[in-house]
Amino acid sequence: MTMSSAEQSGTFALGDRQVRRLGFGAMQLSGPNVFGPPKDRAVALAVLREAVASGVNHIDTSDYYGPHVTNQLIHDALHPYPDDLVIVTKVGARRGKDGSVLEASSPNELISAVHDNLRNLGVDVLDVVNLRNMFGVDARATGAIEAGLTTLADLQRQGLVRHIGLSSVTPQQLAAGRRICRIVCVQNKYNLAYRLDDALVDVLAQDGIAYVPFFPLGGGFTQLQSSIVSDVAQRLAATPAQIAIAWLLRRAPNILLIAGTSSLAHLRENITAAALRLSDEAFATLNELTQGRA
Repeated sequence: MTMSSAEQSGTFALGDRQVRRLGFGAMQLSGPNVFGPPKDRAVALAVLREAVASGVNHIDTSDYYGPHVTNQLIHDALHPYPDDLVIVTKVGARRGKDGSVLEASSPNELISAVHDNLRNLGVDVLDVVNLRNMFGVDARATGAIEAGLTTLADLQRQGLVRHIGLSSVTPQQLAAGRRICRIVCVQNKYNLAYRLDDALVDVLAQDGIAYVPFFPLGGGFTQLQSSIVSDVAQRLAATPAQIAIAWLLRRAPNILLIAGTSSLAHLRENITAAALRLSDEAFATLNELTQGRA
């Protein structure tokens, strides 16, 4: 491995497996708006293969990406899978004919989704299945999460699911879920510009539970904040995106990154960030930008 490999990001437990903290999110490999086939299938396959060759052993996906597209690409690019590769998928949603993302959390829909993931990935058991909360903070959410986790726990007992996680949940919803089954990861929106989950990240770190931020590269900075991030990047001979990755890797030891791309150049930029180390001064400067901001 080169010094820019994902190995430089360190490791953290994801269920009963240790994974490198810099992983890969496969969502962007499908077509525009995560719907339909990729613009260039050969490039999509090459991105997946280079990610794994660069030391990535944690890939995030879902069978409703495409739908079916990203899982089929993962299978075609990487099967038979390396022994250390952990593939995390997500259920609880489906795609409409127009590409819309619709709630799909009934027991039958969840069971069907798990079997779709098994079939398209070409595996007998799914490493981790995240249940996506589609109800936000609506009063229906907690009941749907509890029912959904009960279904997934039954599939776990059947040997079809190894570990279970939650996505897009509040701390209260997570607490309700943890009363149903063991939760090995939480996947929520979190980045340098959006830090509503600051306290939750720290609580999960104490409990040994992985926190997997989506939209990890952020956005939504003010002009002044963007200027400060760019200044830190310039001083470290890095890009702002690499600074965003480096900040997350230093922010807490349980953060697992799934920065996604359909570009080989962007993949290499992200992988290189695994070796980037922020000074105490740079880390403090970045923390002050958005601490506690939602």
